[in-house]
Amino acid sequence: MTPITYEYIKTCKQTGARLGRVHTPHGSFDTPAFMPVGTLATVKTMSPEELREMDARIILSNTYHLWLRPGEDIIREAGGLHQFMNWNGAILTDSGGFQVFSLSDMREIKEEGVHFRNHLSGEKMFLSPEKAMEIQNALGSDIMMAFDECPPYPASHEYMRKSVERTSRWAERCLSAHQNEHTQGLFGIIQGGEYEDLRKQSAADLVSLDFPGYAVGGLSVGEPKDVMNKVLEYTTPLLPTNKPRYLMGVGSPDSLIDGAIRGIDMFDCVLPTRIARNGTCMTSNGRLVVRNAAYSRDFRPIDEHCSCHVCKNYSRAYIRHLIKCNETFGFRLTTYHNLHFLLKLMEQVREAISDDRLGDFKQIFFEQYGFNKPDAKNF
Repeated sequence: MTPITYEYIKTCKQTGARLGRVHTPHGSFDTPAFMPVGTLATVKTMSPEELREMDARIILSNTYHLWLRPGEDIIREAGGLHQFMNWNGAILTDSGGFQVFSLSDMREIKEEGVHFRNHLSGEKMFLSPEKAMEIQNALGSDIMMAFDECPPYPASHEYMRKSVERTSRWAERCLSAHQNEHTQGLFGIIQGGEYEDLRKQSAADLVSLDFPGYAVGGLSVGEPKDVMNKVLEYTTPLLPTNKPRYLMGVGSPDSLIDGAIRGIDMFDCVLPTRIARNGTCMTSNGRLVVRNAAYSRDFRPIDEHCSCHVCKNYSRAYIRHLIKCNETFGFRLTTYHNLHFLLKLMEQVREAISDDRLGDFKQIFFEQYGFNKPDAKNF
């Protein structure tokens, strides 16, 4: 019996988006869902208690970074990642593949795995499907990700074809190396870039291996939004309807809604926490750069329509002051607000699916946020 199961609830008649629930060994979460990113066993500046307060049910941690620091052996000795970081909700760990390809300039891809240099120390390292499984088994996450190649965008059809074939072979090796199949679920990753025939090939290969869930990888890597949406439109229908579908690395409000409409159940991204540390906030009326001088005497909350702890208690002027002074508390406040905003947005998306009105919700949200403007920003 797989430890990860998907419970289908209903489909939105207006858009085709689906409402569901994913069950894990550390609790269930409703979908579509956004997962805050806790790369180094912490969501930057947030405590686990604060994440629970804003009703986060699942977070993501990073295999590559935890392998380097503190090391998977220390986390195993602590009783696993949940115990180590005092988080009793679900945890998803990525395989480390993206970091190997994005952080290291010195890498060599072989059939056995990837040779690269540690981005911190420069020492030579090697990561394979088997090693990625060994690390994630030690971490004890609820959902593990298969080790895949993360090709650049754009890439030629020939390069992508070879990459997809390698990723499929690596997926088989991940399944064979997975040691805790009764307590940890392993998701496969569909690759293929913007090529429909290769997405079909990748999906066919991985679906035949019967993973308990599937991710759509290789998107949100620099391609235009319309390309991402088009890829999702022909990729998600290739995936099983009785298993969760995860779009990796996506967290802008428009893409969360567009992804849900195209059948995605799970999302993650560092966007809300990263822009928060630059003083940028997501609000019901679009993005707000609270560090700007215009807010030095603005004693309103970040978002007057937001019910989060930050907006109930702190003003734009105060938060701007903290950030301009480089005070950590300011970054904590903007981070809390942004995460709460996206988690609340997904709650609203689920309600709209339940009421068969997600199309109407999108139209209103996009208009208020400013996504319909010709010069609209990504977030």
